[in-house]
Amino acid sequence: MNIVKVGMADLNVARDPDILRTVGLGSCVGVAIVDISSKVAGLAHIMLPTAGKPDVENPAKYADTAIPMLVKQMQQKGAVVSRMVAKIAGGAQMFSTLNQNDLLRVGPRNVEAVKMSLQLLGIPIRGEDTGGNAGRTIDFSAADGSLTIRTVAQGVTTL
Repeated sequence: MNIVKVGMADLNVARDPDILRTVGLGSCVGVAIVDISSKVAGLAHIMLPTAGKPDVENPAKYADTAIPMLVKQMQQKGAVVSRMVAKIAGGAQMFSTLNQNDLLRVGPRNVEAVKMSLQLLGIPIRGEDTGGNAGRTIDFSAADGSLTIRTVAQGVTTL
């Protein structure tokens, strides 16, 4: 078994028995998608909701470009979209603001954009650990689709 690292504004695909890991999810959202039948899993570390244009320098950075790109890479490894399910984590509100300026609500906006992108692709969300104000580290298993979330405040949770 290998740990396949996914950096910030990055994505990767793995097969059973490997584990996908990303650290430092604050307002960012980790999008974990699996096709259990083919044991192919993908993980994206989303930084921002929308790219705003199709030819961005790093499509893995944005929910609306990263998720379709991740699904395509999973399909290239044998995954089938109709069998895919997702779990998401992150989207914390890392900075308290007195005047809840929408631009500062990056975490909640990321969660909304991720849900919209998954819905457009017809991929159901089977688990979610979003919001709050704590950073997260996640491990996603290609073998069984389990998502292990570690936070300083809550300890370890598995979806």
